[in-house]
Amino acid sequence: MAASALKFAFNPKPDDAVPPRSSTFSFSSCTVKLAATYCSSSHNIKTNPFSISTSAYYNSNRTCANRLHPIRVSVSNQASKLEPLKFDVVIVGAGIIGLTIARQFLLGSNLSVAIVDAAVPCAGATGAGQGYIWRVHKTPGSEKWDLAMRSHQLWEGLAETIQNQGLDPLQALGWKKTGSLLVGRTTDDCSVLRKKVEQLVDAGLGAEFLSSYELMSEEPALKLGQECGAAFLPDDCQLDARRAVAFIEKANRSFAAEGRYTEFYYEPASSLVRSEGSGEIEAVKTSKNTLHCKKAVVIATGCWSGSLMDELTKGSQIELDLPVKPRKGHLLVLENFKSFSLNHGLMEAGYVNHESAVLGSTMESGVGYDANNVSISMTATMDMSGRLVLGSSRQLIGFNTEIDELIINRIWERASEFFPILKELSLNDMRKGGEVRVGLRPYMPGGKPVIGPVPGLSKMFLAAGHEGEGLSLALGTAEMVFNQVLGNPQKVNPAPFSM
Repeated sequence: MAASALKFAFNPKPDDAVPPRSSTFSFSSCTVKLAATYCSSSHNIKTNPFSISTSAYYNSNRTCANRLHPIRVSVSNQASKLEPLKFDVVIVGAGIIGLTIARQFLLGSNLSVAIVDAAVPCAGATGAGQGYIWRVHKTPGSEKWDLAMRSHQLWEGLAETIQNQGLDPLQALGWKKTGSLLVGRTTDDCSVLRKKVEQLVDAGLGAEFLSSYELMSEEPALKLGQECGAAFLPDDCQLDARRAVAFIEKANRSFAAEGRYTEFYYEPASSLVRSEGSGEIEAVKTSKNTLHCKKAVVIATGCWSGSLMDELTKGSQIELDLPVKPRKGHLLVLENFKSFSLNHGLMEAGYVNHESAVLGSTMESGVGYDANNVSISMTATMDMSGRLVLGSSRQLIGFNTEIDELIINRIWERASEFFPILKELSLNDMRKGGEVRVGLRPYMPGGKPVIGPVPGLSKMFLAAGHEGEGLSLALGTAEMVFNQVLGNPQKVNPAPFSM
């Protein structure tokens, strides 16, 4: 899921069903008062969409928690407020979607970019996820398929470029070619997985079906009996979301000296300035500044995008329905885990239904949230530091990000069904030195993100509702928004993602 790279949860009141106006985050050695995360970023691009800065790489190996001071370098004396703050593109939202959109503008054009956020990168969903960009569970021919494949191609291109420049993709992005396994425990599961493999092969991917013997050979820690099997995609990769965000942010900052990039962190967007004559958007107001924009404003604030759009269009004749909702997720991260090692990324076959699980009728009607409506599915990865990352849960209970110990226990119990050795271990002991990640995935009914222009608001674009696919769809989304703003030909048909 898209979530914070910080080792804490975003904790509004547990019964909040609306976005919090402010929250307190703990940063290892300090506490910072923040407003609910809204960001704005913009970037200019050089000819090569994968080009990177070597200096950016060497400063990317830091956690998001250390990036507390936004860049205040811009053309002339903008930061001193002697002149209006003027940019070509203003991006609201500094998660993986906002940062990669900024990167695309910085590398692919000469436009200037401002990125705005009420907090800092990785203070939302991005850093709370597992970091996988696997394809084994995706459905060829679905409306998101082409975007997912394009985005995966762009991630592979970035990793290759990093390597060609003599750098290490593992250190820069946490990039690992682990392969992915979609694991079934029954004959019926395996029947579905065989069809899945056929679909993936027909789509041009090198998928394989593994029998129970072959699966146990690949992952000895799995103990699932003779009826098990798996769909296997050996070329699949995963990232470390926190390293990837740090790397991208540092590369973006390399454009600040040219006057093309400025960060406005700890500044929630509050309103729009529109022309009295044409109604065209002229600027975005934050809590501290007015940011004038020439070409575009991009809203990429995850599960807060709907409420932010309501706030920005208040008092206007514009009526928008952006039903994005926060979908809470937990992950359990175990430090110095020695009991077994995983060779690949794993998820159970039921994850596909778990991922697409929809709101119950009570929630669809808008009456309220059911705290007991939680879906648990086994996912397991080993990150680049050798930590075991177990998930995952999905729950629609508003903007509550408190850690739920019952859900952590259920994640552990579910994982134990696949890895029986866990039953011999104490969860309390295993959690020492580890962490629980809680994030709010931006869920959209229908399962598709909204990417494109906002009807009735010229120069405004949305990129929101990616749910748990923010990382895997980020680069393709950034390219799509970039081409929409500049009127370029598209690599992927944007029609399925329009409002």
